[in-house]
Amino acid sequence: MSTASSPARRATNVTLEATLLAQAKMLKINISQASEEGVARAVAARQAELWLQANQEALQSSNAFVEQHGLPLAQFRNF
Repeated sequence: MSTASSPARRATNVTLEATLLAQAKMLKINISQASEEGVARAVAARQAELWLQANQEALQSSNAFVEQHGLPLAQFRNF
């Protein structure tokens, strides 16, 4: 039963290398939880990669501005 505070879950099939699966079971690793954590890391990494691609022009422009003009408000830095 799902509660309002927990996200909806869906069953899926995952194919894993047999030796890896055997080791995980021997070590009493929760395969579903480990899979979810791995997919979450992969999703975050891909989202970051896509964000960098989408914003590459703006980042280059900002870096070029700083190289040419220095940091805005640099005179107010205390370090």
